[in-house]
Amino acid sequence: MTPDDPLLRILVCPLDKGPLTLVPAADALYNPRLRRRYPVVDGVPQLLPSSGVPVPDDEHERLVSGAEPSPRA
Repeated sequence: MTPDDPLLRILVCPLDKGPLTLVPAADALYNPRLRRRYPVVDGVPQLLPSSGVPVPDDEHERLVSGAEPSPRA
């Protein structure tokens, strides 16, 4: 998955239905509001609520500062 992937325009968090941020270095999508990271496996986002991993404060800061926002229409 790349930052210009059109799929990113429609993907939302399964819990709060808000936009997700692509973190290419971690092969993940991130919801900074709920501090949950969803893996991307072989280019397929794993967006089941049970797939989301809680992120501690220090990792949240790293993801927010180094993450690329997903394109929104």
